[in-house]
Amino acid sequence: MQARSAVPADAAEIARIYNQGIEDRIATFETHPRTPADILAWFDGRHPVIVVEHAGAVAAFAAAFTYRPRACYGGIAEASAYVDRAWRRQGAGRAALAGLIDAAESAGFWKLVSRIFPENAASRRLVASLGFREAGTYEKHGKLDGVWRDVIIVERLIPANLS
Repeated sequence: MQARSAVPADAAEIARIYNQGIEDRIATFETHPRTPADILAWFDGRHPVIVVEHAGAVAAFAAAFTYRPRACYGGIAEASAYVDRAWRRQGAGRAALAGLIDAAESAGFWKLVSRIFPENAASRRLVASLGFREAGTYEKHGKLDGVWRDVIIVERLIPANLS
């Protein structure tokens, strides 16, 4: 498996994988499928998007997004990673998120943050293995299919950019 910076031509594969995550209801509050056009908006020139390929097919992706619009938070990015169902638990998610951490460092970010459903043990193990810490819990953070859901807040400092 090889991680690389995503390009707009990857939008359809990223949307396909993200839509699996939406359908599975274990990793996002989103309920509406995404189109490749939706994904193209992610390519803003500031926030990295990484894909992991295996034998020419996209197996996973990780992306960074604006955390908050205020200038004081400009070095913090939201991080998100999703893996094609066929490639889960085979290292694709780790490769994507590790690639995103490296790209975020190169882009000058000093922190990545995310939120994970408490029962998503695989994601919690993955982020912990890559240096994220669980910073707390947002209770009843949002509803998914009419049910209030909590989320675990995770963060990872990028020491090279903290000076």
